[in-house]
Amino acid sequence: MSKISNIKARQVFDSRGNPTIESEIYLEDGNKASAIIPSGASVGTHEAFELRDVENKKYLGKSVLKAIGKVNGEISKELTGFDIEDQKKIDETLIKLDGTKQKKRLGANAILSVSLASCKAAALSKKIPLFENIGSGKTLPLPLMNIINGGTHANNSLRIQEFIMRPDKAKTFKEALNICFLVIQKLKSLLNDKNLSTNVGDEGGFAPSLASNEQAIEIILTAIERAGFKAGTDISLCLDVAANELFKEKKYAVNSSKFISLEKTIEYYLDLIKKYPIKSIEDPFSEDDWNAWINLTKLVNKDIQIVGDDLFVTNKERLLNGIKSKAANAILVKPNQIGTLTETIEVIHLAHQNSYKTIISHRSGDSEDTFIADLAVATNSSQIKTGSLARSERVAKYNRLLRIEDELGNSVKMAKV
Repeated sequence: MSKISNIKARQVFDSRGNPTIESEIYLEDGNKASAIIPSGASVGTHEAFELRDVENKKYLGKSVLKAIGKVNGEISKELTGFDIEDQKKIDETLIKLDGTKQKKRLGANAILSVSLASCKAAALSKKIPLFENIGSGKTLPLPLMNIINGGTHANNSLRIQEFIMRPDKAKTFKEALNICFLVIQKLKSLLNDKNLSTNVGDEGGFAPSLASNEQAIEIILTAIERAGFKAGTDISLCLDVAANELFKEKKYAVNSSKFISLEKTIEYYLDLIKKYPIKSIEDPFSEDDWNAWINLTKLVNKDIQIVGDDLFVTNKERLLNGIKSKAANAILVKPNQIGTLTETIEVIHLAHQNSYKTIISHRSGDSEDTFIADLAVATNSSQIKTGSLARSERVAKYNRLLRIEDELGNSVKMAKV
């Protein structure tokens, strides 16, 4: 057993070039560990509060110096002397110290940086892998790999935010990445042949200007075929609509700039599912349009994921509401939406108990921190969403999973969906 001797925070930068917080835990046994907190481009209203210095013009209102002050001051003072192995007590103390529902006083970014760094430090102190300190799971997730960016993640004409592939038939994580690599290379060649941009968006996917969602899907299907795989069997297509950005006055503009009724939007999704091998749709509706979520979930086959991100924001109360009303059947899990590791794991357990799939996710403004890779394995989550095979902050998570696969050897298994 080792105790916390000090906690220090600093300002670093995320993959979008914005300031973010890194906190470092120092232990009496000489070990230390740090955690960097990501931030999102499209943020749900109900997420825990990210504390930024909106009045600081030097960083255009985006610095996190107040959050750093909270960590170096009252958080460090409160937690010094705590047993590093008591994650639950550390997190409960942080929640109580803040005292607000959305962690607005200390900031969820300040709180989470300490929560995750504590877990890392405990693993070092116990001389065990991080995933083993988080939980007992030993399942490698399937990657939900973003390969074409649109919406707020790219400066192009596509309405849907992410076009994603999932290598469903991969028997190892190494094979899953090999499949994705081959498809991405074929997709790059196709875009080049059409004189379309192969520049990448925030999360590493290509960001060409295409005429429609359907055109993006068709070119991905061609790339899958040319890579020697069968869409719908070897590889499934998945979408992240990010409909909060496409919603106005009870109407949606998912397939064009024209806003249409909810009923027609549902018809559009059902037509896409019928026409293409789409197995997952994330955030098809706005975060509080519960009836829309319920209706679509009721109408699709059970093997199709309807994934709540902005709907649930990794929040136990909102997930419980979704379970009771049968809105969605899967949840995207982002620790910085809720603010502590303990609360994140409670949400994952609740989801699994009610047959909801869990997808551990990065944010558009991410870092080299690979915590979510270990989290996915430790919680037996079936999928991970951490961008494309581009940009080192995304690839770092995939590389960590490859190392975990090697470390676990025959005791590890691939998730099934």
